[in-house]
Amino acid sequence: MHRFYISPENWNPDALTLSGSEAHHCRDVLRMTRGDKAVIFNGRGREITAEIVDLHAGQVRFRKLHESSTPLLRCHITLGQAIPKGKNMELIVQKAVEIGASEIAPIISERTIVDLDGKEAMQKELKWQTVAIEAAKQCGQNWLPHVHTPRKLKEFFKSVEAGASPAQPAASQPTRLPLQKNDSRYDLQLIGSLQPDALHLKKILTDFSSEHPYPPSSVLMLIGPEGDFTPAELALARSHGCRPITLGPIILRVETAAIYCLSILSYELLV
Repeated sequence: MHRFYISPENWNPDALTLSGSEAHHCRDVLRMTRGDKAVIFNGRGREITAEIVDLHAGQVRFRKLHESSTPLLRCHITLGQAIPKGKNMELIVQKAVEIGASEIAPIISERTIVDLDGKEAMQKELKWQTVAIEAAKQCGQNWLPHVHTPRKLKEFFKSVEAGASPAQPAASQPTRLPLQKNDSRYDLQLIGSLQPDALHLKKILTDFSSEHPYPPSSVLMLIGPEGDFTPAELALARSHGCRPITLGPIILRVETAAIYCLSILSYELLV
């Protein structure tokens, strides 16, 4: 059954209406007609099976048949991803949605090849959020990750300390307080590193489990660009409580590293 997205601010279970690109996709691409059924979701855990009752130019109206909710994932995982070259960021966003990330924070690293001004950064944010929506539609994910505006690592940590993250509404936040005694909202902060003192993720998770009565409810995972984060950026991350982790003896591509880390965190913390 086809899936369509209606943003939370436009969500009305008693008057479900697609507009813009979603209406175009429904009517002109899929050529759906009156009586056809589809699933509508709002990216905040709500899902409705509905039937098309009317189609106009630019709008498709539905009648609700059944409504359900999807529980929030056990751990709020934020992927802080240094922007790679080409279209690899689109792949990373897509896979992050499928694996279960709650937020995606594009990072402009000192070694980031892509050079973005303010306008271009906003355009990229909109593009990647669209990619996230399409991925959520395809994989059946009813919790849509928020894609942040690209920013430098220092600015990202300032936003975290200021409480600008996460972007989800308060009702969806973990009920437990952060376990670490620092200014971060994350229980556990990690950064992929090629440094010799980096620990395996398995050991860090095992140590956390032995030191705390329950698993982390929020995790930050930072992945560097081609060439890794600079020593200054790694030092900055360490000063904010990030623990360096090794991804093994083989140097992974940026997109592989992101998928690898998110997959382990999902297996260990989301199930």
